[in-house]
Amino acid sequence: MLANLLIGLREGLEAALIIGILGAYLIKINRRDVLPKMWMGVGLAALLSTIVGVILGVGVATLDDRSEEIMAGTLSFLAVGLVTWMIFWMAKTARNLKSHLESDVENSLAGNGWGIMFVAFLAVGREGVETALFIWAAANATGERILPVLGAFIGLGIAAVLGWLIFKGMVRLNLKKFFAWSGAFLIIVAAGILSYGIHEFQEAGILPGDADKAFNVSAVIAPDTWYAVLLRGTIGFTPEMAWGQIIGWALYVGITLTVFLRQMNAKTPAK
Repeated sequence: MLANLLIGLREGLEAALIIGILGAYLIKINRRDVLPKMWMGVGLAALLSTIVGVILGVGVATLDDRSEEIMAGTLSFLAVGLVTWMIFWMAKTARNLKSHLESDVENSLAGNGWGIMFVAFLAVGREGVETALFIWAAANATGERILPVLGAFIGLGIAAVLGWLIFKGMVRLNLKKFFAWSGAFLIIVAAGILSYGIHEFQEAGILPGDADKAFNVSAVIAPDTWYAVLLRGTIGFTPEMAWGQIIGWALYVGITLTVFLRQMNAKTPAK
């Protein structure tokens, strides 16, 4: 639940910032007339994200065991790839996000302004689909359903409130620190999902090493206890893990976190 709450908070805040920037710029240039079209694009993006989430939740469960393992592993790897790209993309473009979106708005306002709906749909839809996939993968890795989804909705709700408060100027948030800390934590969560994907592929026979266990501490940490679920949902730890899972987890965290921290600490070159 905690991991999905953070996922919902971070992704939701990104979407809220994008909507806020688009709306504020339209008001600034006296184009309030196209605000309904912007909100239409946001609504369509939310609908698309919901459909993707339902398809993931219902469709995968209807497969036979081996097909479900292959699909779960594939989607887990896809989720890790998307969230990794998202983390680095935001770290790189956060400083120029406002000017980039304003440029897109200018290009979309020709004619009757329907292009703004497309801009809002793409900007928010990308965040929404990424969120749906990553939340599904994180929930699947824990073996739980209700609490992870509840955590995600709480995070999205907090993000919506924060976004509104920031837009109104009532709250000032150090976005650089927020995205740095949340990005680092999401890398750990993504490593757990990667480990889960490796496990699913091992069970399906696609990857070797399922029988080559690094440890089994189920007698000490029962898999169904609350702290076992918490560890599984945050850092990807399970009481029984194969060497392939541990190696994949360690390599991903070691490489990705190092590169991410270097990028966040890098100074913008003087122009």
